[in-house]
Amino acid sequence: MTAFSVLSTPVLIGLVSSLLLALLPLYSELPGWVVFAAVLAILELVRLQRRTQVRPGRALRVALTLAAVTMVWFQYRSFIGLEPMVALLVLGVSLKLLECAGERDVYQVVFLGLFLVATGFLFSQSLPISLVGVLALAILLTTLVSLNRRSNQWLWQDFRLAVLMLLLAAPLMLVMFVFFPRIAPLWSVPNMSGQAITGMSDTLAPGSVAKLGRSAEVVFRARFDGDIPPAAQRYWRGVVLSDFDGEQWQSVPWRQLPEEERRLQAPSYSGELLNYRVVQEPTRQRWLFALPYAQSDTAGVFETVDYRLAVAEPLESQFAYDVRSQAVADSAEPLSTWRHKLETHLPATANPRTRQWVSTVQNQYATPETLAEAILKYFREQAFYYTLQPQPLNDSDFVDAFLFDSRRGFCEHYAYAFAVVMRMAGIPARVVAGYQGGEVNPLNNSVVVRQFDAHAWTEIWIAGRGWLRIDPTAAVAPERIELGLEAALPNAESFLVDSPLSVYRFRHLALVNWLRLRYDVMAYQWQSFIVGFDNDRQINLLERWLGKVSTDRYATVFLLSWALVLVPLGLILARSRQISRLSFAERSFKNLCRKLRARGLNRMPGETPRALLVRAENDPRIPVSLRQALTEAELQLYASRTDANPH
Repeated sequence: MTAFSVLSTPVLIGLVSSLLLALLPLYSELPGWVVFAAVLAILELVRLQRRTQVRPGRALRVALTLAAVTMVWFQYRSFIGLEPMVALLVLGVSLKLLECAGERDVYQVVFLGLFLVATGFLFSQSLPISLVGVLALAILLTTLVSLNRRSNQWLWQDFRLAVLMLLLAAPLMLVMFVFFPRIAPLWSVPNMSGQAITGMSDTLAPGSVAKLGRSAEVVFRARFDGDIPPAAQRYWRGVVLSDFDGEQWQSVPWRQLPEEERRLQAPSYSGELLNYRVVQEPTRQRWLFALPYAQSDTAGVFETVDYRLAVAEPLESQFAYDVRSQAVADSAEPLSTWRHKLETHLPATANPRTRQWVSTVQNQYATPETLAEAILKYFREQAFYYTLQPQPLNDSDFVDAFLFDSRRGFCEHYAYAFAVVMRMAGIPARVVAGYQGGEVNPLNNSVVVRQFDAHAWTEIWIAGRGWLRIDPTAAVAPERIELGLEAALPNAESFLVDSPLSVYRFRHLALVNWLRLRYDVMAYQWQSFIVGFDNDRQINLLERWLGKVSTDRYATVFLLSWALVLVPLGLILARSRQISRLSFAERSFKNLCRKLRARGLNRMPGETPRALLVRAENDPRIPVSLRQALTEAELQLYASRTDANPH
């Protein structure tokens, strides 16, 4: 066992605080035991330093390393993937802390800390995470400054120097951000969880959407070019669920579609044209959220056969895309045999009471439209309740139990039951899951959609018209569609129970609401213009600046921009070095000369400080305070020279 070399206070503070900050973005992404082990190692470093203890021996460190690697393997069953790689890095940094025996080890920990900060951006590039990352970077640089200065001064002086270094590097960073080509990564790191981080799944069962009503987490923000449509028209389509097995609804994977069903039959769009830009949070799903019926020219975004927007790979980070929507998609094309069979499929014997009831109602209403209206009238007139806490229904005949017994449910209960009823009548029907409504931010004409805006509704097929949206929840709780979830719940039951510290809870306070809305504006701008600055937006920007972007013109501007940044930066650094060679007394005297010059008294070439002082005393333009300061500076100047040359 080897004794610790005691680190200076600034180095220890910088090391501990920067590592704790670097762990913040990883807290919700890694298993709790990994973060706990890292914090425990940091506290152990502090304990060993304060008590000048000995560090763990080689055998113990090897045993801890093997244990960490083994636990990561059992956690993920693989070392290939983003989470296990980051977990190994965190545990490696933690173990390195236990063997910090000297300055070289501290340098290694600082450099590993830089990698740790970068890993946080692999999971999220949101504004708070970015601010935490920049602060952690500044403190890591402060630690390097403290190591090199080898002083025990307080951390603030070293922090100021580190911040100055970052500010000097900012212009070059800006040039690289604007001009450096947006090249797609040459590799892909798979995500091991394979689950959505937020929001909708591609399956729906009673209770699945109600869970989202307890969270205030932001799902996406949309900024409109013109007027924002009213809340009742803001149905954000996400995933279409057509496959029903009698218990739950699920989407049909693209690869399982027949070849002839994979191509979108372009309908005739009509209605008011809406143009808007969406910034969506990472979901680890492929679908995007948009109003019906959506089209997009953003690179990588395509339209699906069920009128949704999607991307080829799951969203692992914030994604910005431009959308144009029109409310109606008229299609005279009939449903194919395969699609009709899919959209009308039901188990043969389930829900007998509902089947009998539908048969009776169907005899009275001949068309799909009138039948749908009759079912909605039933929801409106009977004692149905809208609630986040419905009675669990484990009966295999769920629709029977819901329609005739409990009559309490959330939006997915009503969409589920309505779609089953329509299929019993032979009408093609499916469930659509997404979000409805959203909070309007008047400061930037945007809509903020949160998890509690999650919603499910139904679409039925009408020959000659195509798919028609029917929302049975609107028949039971119209205030949910017009005013939002909180207004529709009795006593706001379970609302935001999973977000007890959300600022949305305190929006009734004027100051909190003022700050909250302005933060939403900044978050949208950050995600749209910084995180969303992709290859298309870069090319458009350069074309506005340069006209046609050619290789020669691009290279010239790129190199010129570097010169415009680096030349002034070099001059500033050269001047600062020159100034740093002067003593404090000499710098004070030069500063006083500038003040005298502003008063009209210029120092003559070769004039001594004493001669300048005599002229200042005889000049009425020079105030007494400035004469006294010049006298003190003259004394300090000659005193410093005497100290420097005692003989």
